[in-house]
Amino acid sequence: MDALLTTFIAAALAELGDKTQLLVIALAARYRAPGQIIAGMAVAALANSLIAATAGTMISGMITLRAISLLVALALVFAGIAGLIRGKAAEGMGSTWKAGAFLTTAGCFFLLEFGDKTQFLTFALAAQYDGLALAAAGATAGVVAANLPAAALAERAPALLRLVRVRLLVALLFLLAGFVVGLSALRLV
Repeated sequence: MDALLTTFIAAALAELGDKTQLLVIALAARYRAPGQIIAGMAVAALANSLIAATAGTMISGMITLRAISLLVALALVFAGIAGLIRGKAAEGMGSTWKAGAFLTTAGCFFLLEFGDKTQFLTFALAAQYDGLALAAAGATAGVVAANLPAAALAERAPALLRLVRVRLLVALLFLLAGFVVGLSALRLV
């Protein structure tokens, strides 16, 4: 259960104010089909989470617990740095696709999340807990929970765009947690 809850919280926090929320807002406003947008987002989040969790559980038996702790610290610091850097807006992504709301959302969301901080956190936490299914389920649920308001409230997008301060606060929390976990893994604390 630790893997489920930890990846849920990490993924949900990592998604706050992320470029994927801007993508979901743009697609929800374009298609006006929140159910299809949410379903496409969930499928893409599940695919990305399964890839990350599978890779994480594959390496968990190959490296020491100390190395896994350092990997988690690195993932947290990476998430913090990524949160501090303002990424390019993904609002125009998929605007020329003619595949419909579900497929466009699934494809764009998958591409945007692939290799992102959420996937790296899922990878590291799956390695730490050696729990593929729970880590993937937790991360998927966290991504969907964080992006659900963006799909449902596309008309109120300006209110959602005020998440910049939240994103910066979360980034600082990730950095702090990463440094604490790293110092602990190096036995400096």
